[in-house]
Amino acid sequence: MGAGGLALATTPVLNWVPGFLKSDDEMPDDSKAKRYPTYCEVCFWQCAGWTYTKEVEGKEKIWKIVGNNDDPHSNGRFCPRGTGGVGQYEDEDRLKHPLIREEKDGKQTFREATWDEALDFIAKKMKYVAEKYSPSCVAMFTHGSGGKFFTTVLNAYGTNSVSAPSYAQCKGPRDVAFNETFGSVLGSPEPLDIRNTKCLVLIGSHLGENMHNGQVQEMSEAIDNGATIITVDPRFSTVASKSKYWLPIKPATDIALLLAWINVIIEEDLYDKPYIEKYAYGFEELKSYIVDKTPEWAYGITGIEPNVIRNTAREMGHASPAVIIHPGRHVTWYGDDTQRSRAIAILNAILGSWGRRGGFYNAEGLSMKSMPHPPFPELDHTWKDATLGKYKLGEAALASGICEASIPSPLRDCSYKAWIVNGTNLIKTIPNNKVVLEAIQNLELMVVIDTMPVDITGYADVVLPECTYLERYDEIRASKHRFPTLALRMPAAEPKYNSKPGWWIAKQLAEKLGLGQYVPYKNVEELLDWQLKKAGSSLEEMKKIGVKKLDREFDDLYFLNGEDYEFNTASGKIELFSNSFVAEGFDAFPKYTAHPEPQAGFYRLIYGRAPMHTFGRTSNNPNLHDLMPENKLWVNPKVAKEWGLKADQEIWLENQDGVVSTFPIKVRITERIRIDSVYMVHGFGHNNKQLTRAYANGACDSELITNVMLDPIMGGTGMRGNFVTFHSEKPIKKEA
Repeated sequence: MGAGGLALATTPVLNWVPGFLKSDDEMPDDSKAKRYPTYCEVCFWQCAGWTYTKEVEGKEKIWKIVGNNDDPHSNGRFCPRGTGGVGQYEDEDRLKHPLIREEKDGKQTFREATWDEALDFIAKKMKYVAEKYSPSCVAMFTHGSGGKFFTTVLNAYGTNSVSAPSYAQCKGPRDVAFNETFGSVLGSPEPLDIRNTKCLVLIGSHLGENMHNGQVQEMSEAIDNGATIITVDPRFSTVASKSKYWLPIKPATDIALLLAWINVIIEEDLYDKPYIEKYAYGFEELKSYIVDKTPEWAYGITGIEPNVIRNTAREMGHASPAVIIHPGRHVTWYGDDTQRSRAIAILNAILGSWGRRGGFYNAEGLSMKSMPHPPFPELDHTWKDATLGKYKLGEAALASGICEASIPSPLRDCSYKAWIVNGTNLIKTIPNNKVVLEAIQNLELMVVIDTMPVDITGYADVVLPECTYLERYDEIRASKHRFPTLALRMPAAEPKYNSKPGWWIAKQLAEKLGLGQYVPYKNVEELLDWQLKKAGSSLEEMKKIGVKKLDREFDDLYFLNGEDYEFNTASGKIELFSNSFVAEGFDAFPKYTAHPEPQAGFYRLIYGRAPMHTFGRTSNNPNLHDLMPENKLWVNPKVAKEWGLKADQEIWLENQDGVVSTFPIKVRITERIRIDSVYMVHGFGHNNKQLTRAYANGACDSELITNVMLDPIMGGTGMRGNFVTFHSEKPIKKEA
């Protein structure tokens, strides 16, 4: 296919996304069924719904999960992952009992322990670390709803080193970029008015495959209303097939395309002049900066023809201000990711889309109150100390930074001595396993809290089995959207085996550490009822309705329509020119820099999502495994012919550093990928035999990502600077 972009027929998105299940109004009637409110934990979108149970052979059994009509995250529809969540509860491979590592006959192994024994072990070790080193030498990695309970315990203990890998590995660059431009981070879900947009531009954003539920539904609505979709991607993704334009860009050249679009929009007077005059700072400097960033200049870099660059820029300009250049979610690619996100923010700004109908709306939420407790102790070290003064513009702890700071160094007066890992498989989520494993070897304690025996559990000193989200209460989901909403998750069944909910584990650990005053509630029901009453509801009410919509405080959903407004930036305006970046030694405007190319016989490794899986968390789920049991490697037919590859042939991959995939992957020959790249779905190739379905199925992209391109502005880990070649037989594995 040509590099100039394709005009494609548009069809409703929901026709091609499998598994959207309508709300309970359309479900089969069953008079014995009971329902319990929940919100999904299979992905971060956390759609609210109902868990149904029914009596089977005299026992109440979880039956199905459907959407809650009042939830703006799901609009009453669940995606394949959400409906398949029952499989997480039923998975017989689940962690069943607390485990403590011990040495037996010269070998490391795990033995079953009681909860008291396991928690006593952890508390004793944590007290030892606090006395010998400092409480600040304990860090936590967390991903999921239970993180706040453990965060409270760690803050009370004396550390604020709590990191979600999603910051450095996923969305951190865009948060910094949008905050520097508009004085606001985007949050989740992002405040995108997709259903009212006239033009949606997707740059490496795989809507429909990453299953951002509400956005996928709104995009279907926008397409039905005649919106133009423009997709920029080296791969002909699912959403590209629903786009008017597909721009199969040369990887790592996105900034050049974005600058060329800005050039056209300014040079052809397609920008929103009144908006820029009233709200923006630095426009004249931007105009001078992009004068030579023409479509002809970008063509030689991106492979996108000048007329296509101009035509797509005009589509945006004519749709202004009802236009969205999607900020993306997983944006850590090439190490210049904050500046690429800055270019996206600037492009949205000059089109006038921020704060406008069909662009970015003003999301409103509600913060849940915390029960009164003593003040947290003062800290002698913070997570910022772990980065040695780098990444001052970063806004959250870096998971990769904590890993590095766990390896003793004369540059630090304190390295991390203990980790608590809650609901995240660091072996798969943090790139460059060599650093992660070296960090683990230097720890004096590692606790893993999870539902499944994922890779990281094999390295733990103590493993604590958390029950699934269908068996527990969690914090109230108080989300920002077009209007504030509260959503309740409550158990639909008793915890299986000897697993426990996260809130219970956190409270028991606090008690054993002598910190019970920081969790001043008898049980989570008391806490939730107290919080909900402060918010104008109650636990009793939420059990009945599941989701509560709250009124907006002000009528300012679209808030930049000529009225005065002060942005939370240094200038009080939208900052096209970034003085903050300049002060830290970075460019005021995004700058295109060429990135390394693959050597002969190697191809850029691109990875992505599938609609039925979330990272590696679902590949063992019996319901979702059946939909996609393994990944395949997308290879262009010309490349396949050159190598003599056949469809479904098993091959091993070797990266530029000599690292070979542990397991083979089958070949998928398709014209939907550029000849200089290959593509695979992330989250496969598990090497833990306890995952009986996922073990050895497909290849793991994470182990092939050894060249990490750090973003100098905020420390994001760019992972798309890796290249692979093919082997028909497994070669001897080399060290990274």
